[in-house]
Amino acid sequence: MITAQNILEIKGKDIWTVSPEDTVYDALRLMARVDVGALMVTEGDKLVGIISERDYARKVILLGKTSKETLVKEIMTKKVISIHPMQTCEECMDIMTKNKIRHLPVMLNGKLLGVVSIGDVVKNIIYKQREKIKDLSLGKVI
Repeated sequence: MITAQNILEIKGKDIWTVSPEDTVYDALRLMARVDVGALMVTEGDKLVGIISERDYARKVILLGKTSKETLVKEIMTKKVISIHPMQTCEECMDIMTKNKIRHLPVMLNGKLLGVVSIGDVVKNIIYKQREKIKDLSLGKVI
């Protein structure tokens, strides 16, 4: 079973963060620069929220606000759903599907270890399926 910890070991443990006091514009610039769809919002070492492209689309653009004048804390998702590093890829997918989210912070004892995205989960499930197909085509018993 592939776990969230395994995913982080493969993809790396880069964590991109912004402060609640940063502007949405600055958050969007960082997302574009590092090519991610969401950023963790932190105060010191504490995770206080998450801001995503979806938050921007629904809470800034559609409400007629501007990204240069709106602060991250005004639009961030405050109720963050996180996972333990030992949760499986399948559990991550289930949590994401049930909660309609695309990013899961991986937490251990209150410490942010990394982020698992829907892309990470799908990539690992596809890999597992390819391996299973390969085994079946070689006549291996699964």
